[in-house]
Amino acid sequence: MGHAEAAAPAIQVELVWSPCAGDVRRLELRVAEGATIEQALRACPEFADQLPRLGTMKIGVWGRLMPLSTALRERDRIEIYRSLTVDPKESRRLRFRKSPERVASRHRPLGGKIGL
Repeated sequence: MGHAEAAAPAIQVELVWSPCAGDVRRLELRVAEGATIEQALRACPEFADQLPRLGTMKIGVWGRLMPLSTALRERDRIEIYRSLTVDPKESRRLRFRKSPERVASRHRPLGGKIGL
């Protein structure tokens, strides 16, 4: 058996995280087929400074929270979620206080509601 045949097939996954507001990082990773989220994160040197907090992080794949033991598939996107610093409802209230005019939703046009 040749060297190329002995190596486990690799898959490509993406890692996305935001260490702080306004700073979004994205990496393409090659991991062994069948690797878990935890194995992929531990093999990523750019993520090494975050490893001590690995057990307390919220981590997902394509927007769904997943355990570290989740096996990855080709083209999966691993997402590391930061804790919210402001309650979304409070943030909306603060924005409204700064600019109290009504903001039209792109999902519900105002046409039928105000007689336009």
